[in-house]
Amino acid sequence: MDKLLPRPRLLARLKQAVAEFPVTVLLGARQVGKSTLAQESFAGKKGAVFYDLERSVDRQALETPELALESAKGLVVIDEVQRQPGLFTALRPLADRRPSPARFVLLGSAAPDLMRGVSESLAGRAQFLVVDGFNLRETGSDRWRALWLRGGFPRSFLAIDDGASLRWRTAFIATFLERDLPQLGIRIPAETLRRFWMMIAHYHGQIWNAAEFGRSLGSSEKTARHYLDLLAGAYVVRVLPPWHENLGKRLVKSPKVYVRDSGLLHALLNIDAGPILAGHVKLGASWEGFALEQVLAHWESDHGWFWSTYQGAELDLLLERSGKRYGFEFKYSDAPTLTRSMRTALEDLKLAHLWVVYPGTKTYPLAANVTAVPISDLPRPP
Repeated sequence: MDKLLPRPRLLARLKQAVAEFPVTVLLGARQVGKSTLAQESFAGKKGAVFYDLERSVDRQALETPELALESAKGLVVIDEVQRQPGLFTALRPLADRRPSPARFVLLGSAAPDLMRGVSESLAGRAQFLVVDGFNLRETGSDRWRALWLRGGFPRSFLAIDDGASLRWRTAFIATFLERDLPQLGIRIPAETLRRFWMMIAHYHGQIWNAAEFGRSLGSSEKTARHYLDLLAGAYVVRVLPPWHENLGKRLVKSPKVYVRDSGLLHALLNIDAGPILAGHVKLGASWEGFALEQVLAHWESDHGWFWSTYQGAELDLLLERSGKRYGFEFKYSDAPTLTRSMRTALEDLKLAHLWVVYPGTKTYPLAANVTAVPISDLPRPP
């Protein structure tokens, strides 16, 4: 189903990484399209070998990875690699061979911090690429409303209707909590993490408050932070760090939290259709998270910051490129206008430009170096 939309930019980045590094690691949430990407890239490549560690026969074949992979030549693709973390240690000497007879592509559903040994074993030997769901470059900018409501998971976005899409997302949430996380060695009850994830959905776009989350869970701040790290490490929550430097102002230093995929956010909030979303109390926050992810995808960046002062000035997203700073505000408004907060951010952060992303159709200036742009016409990175 996810083969129906081409992903040429991701394919190009993957092929470049394989050409430059002995090990390439594709990371992202389950069902986001990593396996399809690898198949499209390498299935026709002569001598390519594929292992899927969801299959018991392939797990058995790699039970002693040193012996199984030592004689490998060409390309070796290993899917769901987090199920066998001992592979990372075994790959270290294989990646160090010169010349290298084999290239390895590893597909995983958890960040390196959640996979024991990957950071230490593959440091300097691997290129890490994060794969998210579909973005507007892939779906077409005219389909932004469907992408916003359904999210970017291929089977959700390409479902036959909104009801089928929601049913897929609901099943995904249950499987993720009851099967996928336990496979990472996480022994927290599924219902506890579901409750925590629901809390994140209701705080979507707000400042993280570990004490408040801990009290609501009947646990400690440390426990709440651990749960947040788990969901962020599984690529279903984004923790957006604050930008702070010595500006002579008191700055917010706690991160913002978002449900990474807008479709999962809507499933957690029981939003099943566009009219329900339009009247929901989280409409503005949902737009902010969706637009933020689209800008990050458009600029091919997985790192950004927000900026906020205790005096009330804010900036939703700050990106750096070639030594310059660029700002983004996300407004669900028919015709956004320049605000005092935008002026403050422009001046204090020395922004090269600030864009206000909104759900309209016209691009127009708000001030010098401030432009309102439709979500369907995002600015190209400089």
